[in-house]
Amino acid sequence: MNSYETVFILTPVLSDAQMKEAVDKFKDFLSAEGAEIVNEENWGLRKLAYPIQKKSTGFYSLIEFKGEPTIVAKLEIQFRRDERVIRFLTFHQDKNFEAYATKRRNKSKETTVKEN
Repeated sequence: MNSYETVFILTPVLSDAQMKEAVDKFKDFLSAEGAEIVNEENWGLRKLAYPIQKKSTGFYSLIEFKGEPTIVAKLEIQFRRDERVIRFLTFHQDKNFEAYATKRRNKSKETTVKEN
């Protein structure tokens, strides 16, 4: 199984519940296809670098997962079919990037624990 990371931007007109529903839809799809979800991050509403579909903001989400190479094409088809997704990017994590992602996750968990 390969490690992948996907970042997608949802349209800003969604409510928080609708945004969470969309993210859960993609997580459920990955689980149904046999992928193991390693990490999920909600980056919230952010300003876009340039307007996309006449929108200047969007809800950013990141999902790290492990799965077979064929799952990426299926996931991207799901992104294209969903009108709530305005952009997406999925890429393969090599061993160096996977180590960096693990370090980043652990660092963010330490920060969260210190804040509480």
